[in-house]
Amino acid sequence: MNGFNFRMPARRLATVAAATALAAGPAALAGAGAAHATGDQGHASAVVLRTGLDVSLLNKTVNVPLAVSLNQVEAPRSAGKTALSARLDGVDGGKPFTVLSARAASAKATVTAGRAEGRTSLAHASVHVPGLPLLSLIEIEQVTSEATCAAGRTPVATSDLLGSVSVLGKKVTLTTGGTTDVKVPGVGEVRLDLSKRETTSRTAAATALELKVSVNPLKLNVADVEGTLTLAKATCRAPAADAPRSPAPTAPAGGTKPQGGHGTDLAETGGNPMTPYVAGGALALLVAGGGAVALARRGRS
Repeated sequence: MNGFNFRMPARRLATVAAATALAAGPAALAGAGAAHATGDQGHASAVVLRTGLDVSLLNKTVNVPLAVSLNQVEAPRSAGKTALSARLDGVDGGKPFTVLSARAASAKATVTAGRAEGRTSLAHASVHVPGLPLLSLIEIEQVTSEATCAAGRTPVATSDLLGSVSVLGKKVTLTTGGTTDVKVPGVGEVRLDLSKRETTSRTAAATALELKVSVNPLKLNVADVEGTLTLAKATCRAPAADAPRSPAPTAPAGGTKPQGGHGTDLAETGGNPMTPYVAGGALALLVAGGGAVALARRGRS
């Protein structure tokens, strides 16, 4: 009875030891060539309107920075906004002043594991600046921009202008990728850049319209406006691609033997990379088995 009680744990011990030795080898091999991401999630942004204008009132006795953003969003956390107007207080005689109004305006920024994307869209919009209460700085039917950055791929930036454009009350024809100057006597001048696109190996930026503004109605210095205005801009930076996997070792072509005469050729001996672990498991089984026999003999004596 005593011998039976000792033999059962010994057999279990031998089985566990052998299984542990055999399992350790494949686990170590599996971890050796694993790919790891760098942790860079990428980035995306989108904004429908951004102004950087200096407004001088009453013969430049009062200076008011006109800094307004409409539907500005950024990711890695996906976000979207659809506000249709942007206002600034205290410029037009102390009353709220509407810088931009639109029938449709949206911005969206999204970042996933392998992709970052920014999108904007603006339709039937008009932009106003102080000093021109009845005349729009610019009116557009529709502009869109999109920047897409996928891990391991070339970033893409696109922008489109659909329909007509009016600047300071004049209809204009814009040149893609070029500049257009609009001058209105007694009012001011505007320089427009259409469809500005920039890309690098991991980033992209698309701007539908960028305006350089200089407005001083009738040279009265009631409202002198200088600066830049951006419509429909999207940017992105691609998430980092996974690190490359280590190449698997290949056998010599044509069964060529290693030089030197002392190397081990696994193909000749019939072994493989698992051989050391199988041998280790067998050794553990032998040792555990010997221990079990010794314990059994002691139990019978």
